[in-house]
Amino acid sequence: MQEFVELFISLDQTTKTNQKIDAIISFLEEAKDEDKMAMLALFCGRRPKRYINTTLLKTWAAEFAQLPYWLFDECHTIVGDLSETIALLIPENDTNNAVKKSLFEWVQYIKNYKNLTEHERKEAVYYAWSHLSKNEKFIFNKLTSGAFRVGVSQTLLAKAIAKFSSKTQDEISFALTGNWDENSTTFEELILKKDPNADASKPYPFCLAYALDIGFGELGKPEDWIAEYKWDGIRCQIIKRNEDLFIWSRGEELITNNFPDLQPLKEILPNGTVIDGELVGYKNNSVLPFNVLQQRISRKNITAKIKDTCPVAIITYDILELYNEDIREKPLSERRKELERLLNENEASTGYIVLSESLKFEDWTQLQEIREKSREVLAEGLMIKSKESGYHTGRKRGDWWKWKVNPMTADCVLLYAQRGSGRRANLYTDYTFALWEGDKLVTFAKAYSGLTDKEIAELDKWIRKNTIDRFGPVCTVKPELVFEIGFEGISESKRHKSGLAVRFPRILRQRFDKTIKDADSVENVRKLMVI
Repeated sequence: MQEFVELFISLDQTTKTNQKIDAIISFLEEAKDEDKMAMLALFCGRRPKRYINTTLLKTWAAEFAQLPYWLFDECHTIVGDLSETIALLIPENDTNNAVKKSLFEWVQYIKNYKNLTEHERKEAVYYAWSHLSKNEKFIFNKLTSGAFRVGVSQTLLAKAIAKFSSKTQDEISFALTGNWDENSTTFEELILKKDPNADASKPYPFCLAYALDIGFGELGKPEDWIAEYKWDGIRCQIIKRNEDLFIWSRGEELITNNFPDLQPLKEILPNGTVIDGELVGYKNNSVLPFNVLQQRISRKNITAKIKDTCPVAIITYDILELYNEDIREKPLSERRKELERLLNENEASTGYIVLSESLKFEDWTQLQEIREKSREVLAEGLMIKSKESGYHTGRKRGDWWKWKVNPMTADCVLLYAQRGSGRRANLYTDYTFALWEGDKLVTFAKAYSGLTDKEIAELDKWIRKNTIDRFGPVCTVKPELVFEIGFEGISESKRHKSGLAVRFPRILRQRFDKTIKDADSVENVRKLMVI
């Protein structure tokens, strides 16, 4: 466990890629096989399930530290991070009392909460707090609360393991995807020896795009590019291997059972087929708004009514494997022809798989006009892809570009603020904004991105001076500041006081030129739904 704590601290204290890679390699060189697998699982987002809620954890910690709950809660408000608060308030243990469990053993210890009563869970947590160092307690608390996060991307992790092993980065990225089990798979089986094709369900690492930030002159001739609509759905890969169907989301979640209405593809697609596309709500040959599709996400019971309200389809734009052959290195123009041929030969797929429209344009000005109207078909904008591009792992600048439409915007009033986490635990970084409804301000959206570190620091000072009330970690501020909030989509919502919900809200700028009387109303913002 101590070795993993040292790795976590090393990663948390630097933003330099090479230093992070060196830290991971050092851990891999010293760690036992089971600890390597536990680390990979955690870094790939496979955290233990949370069996103890935050309220219980806070109550137990206050009791263990022999503090009044109100005092513990006030400390939590100041520190901002619950795991850190507990680690700081619980006294350091005598090193002679330490328990030398490995990372793997502590992860299994936490997973075993599933089999314990609430009282037994409390005793298990107390035991850990009594035998771990401060930094070990911090990691233990993160794992117990389900809040474990680490500043390591899948790409960086693959780079480190590739440098440690004899495999390429692409091979490592492929090995880390799919349905592997850290408890029954060894590091050697997963990384060093195992044939990645042995797992029939395994998806390929997704090819990603950069936001378009160069001029048309740098793109070159329009005829060298394919343009498509960028849809707002669930990016996924549809896999048919060994007479079975698998659907993986970009977040590496197997979502096959969430969409039983796509099961006919199991009989339609040929074996050895992997298709990349966007899973969307689709009815009467039109894409449905994302909030309609959202009603189906995470539902265990997909009723006939839900299927009728939101039937789904895959808008497909690429094929990665055909008849068990990996064709990712072929140019996009060739892969597109193979995809068209496959769908033409399997007409039964119509209604389940829809070929992404290749937009016709003669010059970049014409394509810009198409982009500006993309919201009319509920698209987020356009994708522009080089006809010569292969299907690479992650992002490769210059091959694929995403060209989104300008965001919808609203001028909102700052009402509430909450401290962030990690390195921003002592700063107010999470904000709640409001709109006018008559003569009242009603909450509209939360946002925590868009400001620079300097702007956050300045806003934090203002919030501290203008706080008028507190509710745990949240403070109410004087309604004086106006911010322009950008978002991608808007829909009706019964869960929000404004009656509206927005997609991907973020702060665009502070409107120093406006007072709160100039902020937008719910009525005006609701009109954006028809745009």
